[in-house]
Amino acid sequence: MRHHVGVLAFALAFAAAACAPVDTDTAETAPAVEPVSDVLTEAEQAALTPEQVLEQLKDGNQRFVEGRLTLRDYNAQAAATASGQFPKAAILGCVDSRVPPEIVFDQGIGDLFVGRVAGNFENEDLLGSLEFATAVAGTPLIVVLGHTSCGAIKGAVAGVELGNLTAMLDNFDEVLAQVREIQAMGTVDPEEAALIQAAIEENVRRTMADILESSEVISGLVESGDLGVVGGVYDLATGQVTWMES
Repeated sequence: MRHHVGVLAFALAFAAAACAPVDTDTAETAPAVEPVSDVLTEAEQAALTPEQVLEQLKDGNQRFVEGRLTLRDYNAQAAATASGQFPKAAILGCVDSRVPPEIVFDQGIGDLFVGRVAGNFENEDLLGSLEFATAVAGTPLIVVLGHTSCGAIKGAVAGVELGNLTAMLDNFDEVLAQVREIQAMGTVDPEEAALIQAAIEENVRRTMADILESSEVISGLVESGDLGVVGGVYDLATGQVTWMES
């Protein structure tokens, strides 16, 4: 009986302690994180240099890699940008579903122009889009974004033929020819995986050069210092972007 009384007393004491008021003055509480609802304004965009935007994208990618994405109020940003947009960068990327630019660079609604095509190459339509983004809308940076294990490059290496895809893959003929020539000289590993990776990187560099060569509008902005053109390769496994600055 004495044992049961002791257990009952302990239970009553524990319940009383659990129900005791908490001293809110001393209790530690984590500060609430407010979601970002602000969007880039015209004045803020105009004040940005290409170098500053590149640093912001690098920092955003690092946050993505480390799992520290910015909490955003997308509904508020959508409402704020409904009447106008002033993006900080234009991304020419691949259609690959695993490389969403706004996420991998931790950017919000209204921050990026995004043009996507399998293999992230340029053509007349994409050049016109980039000219609009830069010369008309004031964006100070163009990023050509490739990624590892690119299916378009793999298809070109394998000589895939399928409907309109056949003609699209012809866009990589010169890139593959150049990489195979370098490979034959012994400076690139003879394995196919090495050929594909080298072609992915060369394709980014060639697209950057072709944009400048094919668009007097864009090259003029670069010469005046108002625009930068850079490239990067996104690693599907790590989320890290390796940059190619020009």
